[in-house]
Amino acid sequence: MDFKKLADEVSQEVLAFSRDTSGWKVTKTSKKITVSWKPSRNYDGHLYRAEGIIPETPAKLIQFMYLPEHRSKWDRSLHTYRMLHRIDSDTFILHTITNSFAMGSIAPRDFVDLVHIKYYEGEKVIVSSVSVEYPQCPPTSSYIRGYNNPCGYVCSPLPENPGYSKLVMYVQPELRGNLSRAVVEATMPTNLLNLIHDAKDGIKAQKAHSAHSSPKGHSSSLLHKK
Repeated sequence: MDFKKLADEVSQEVLAFSRDTSGWKVTKTSKKITVSWKPSRNYDGHLYRAEGIIPETPAKLIQFMYLPEHRSKWDRSLHTYRMLHRIDSDTFILHTITNSFAMGSIAPRDFVDLVHIKYYEGEKVIVSSVSVEYPQCPPTSSYIRGYNNPCGYVCSPLPENPGYSKLVMYVQPELRGNLSRAVVEATMPTNLLNLIHDAKDGIKAQKAHSAHSSPKGHSSSLLHKK
């Protein structure tokens, strides 16, 4: 499979999602986070959109959202999140195992995804992903293998405050197994709200840790050394 070609196609599809402003139906809001949906063109289900403001620049936020060394620390929905293969500096194959959710009514799933980062003018950054088959990580009897239709994050700086980002997430997962569509549709909006809440909390905790661990009284003097 030509992973780089596929990654570019999915990136363009996520960009198209971000430009499509019609037909979205708001399903849940909380603390300035909004979740909407519309019928998916990729499968018999919903394409979900979650929007929120994050106190970080797009370039830093994107790394926080997808790199295992960051995301495994803040995303409570994940049991395991690891990189299987680095194709190039902006393209990877990742393996995810979720925790159970919906009070245990939905068992853990695992996913193998092709992930690609693309940078645009105006400091916009898109991380796109889609599930792929990867022989080195075949499905096992331990988890139900889910499938992510084209999905991703779109991060753009706020014009009035470039140190903050507007984060827009697009997801359309097929959890498979014996789940009814109604169960998935009832739980997905809350999961997306929680994901953005967790990302905000993780960013705040990371900044607090960095501020606490930085030596006091040295930064300004170091700036003046030649």
